[in-house]
Amino acid sequence: MVKIPVKVLLVDDEKDFVEMLSLRLQEAGEKVFAAYSGKECLDTLDKTDMDVVVLDIKMPGMDGIDTLREIKKRFPLVEVILLTGHGSAETAVEGMKLGAFDYLMKPADFDDLTAKLQGARNRKDNQEERIRQAEAKLLMRKSGGVF
Repeated sequence: MVKIPVKVLLVDDEKDFVEMLSLRLQEAGEKVFAAYSGKECLDTLDKTDMDVVVLDIKMPGMDGIDTLREIKKRFPLVEVILLTGHGSAETAVEGMKLGAFDYLMKPADFDDLTAKLQGARNRKDNQEERIRQAEAKLLMRKSGGVF
C-alpha cells in the first residue's frame, strides 16, 4: 500500500526542535513545513493547504491557544495537535475544547506523534468526504434528481 504523506506544519519558537522534528518526519515520509510563531503559522496556512498543524502552546507573542482559535476560525478543517510542556496539561485540555484534535507532552514520543498525525489526517479526510457527499446531495435536490 502506498503511503500518502501528511502535509504537516510544525509551529514552535524553538528552531532547533522544529528542525530536528522536521528531519525525522521527512524521513518518515511526511511533507513538512515550519513556522516559528503564531503569525507565521497563519501566514503559511493562508498560502499552503495543510492537513495537520503541530502547535506549541507556549510561544512569545501570539501563544498556541490564540493561534488555535484563529486556525479554527479561518481554516476549520485543518486539524491541530498541541504540544505542551509539563504543568500545562490544563491548557492542552482547554485547547481540545476549542477544537484541537489531541495533544502531546514535550518531549513527545515520535511513535505517538506519528500515530496522532495519521489519526488527525484521517479525521480531516473523513470530514472533507462528508462535506462532498452533502454537497452532492444538495446538487441532486436542486437539479431535481433522485438520491
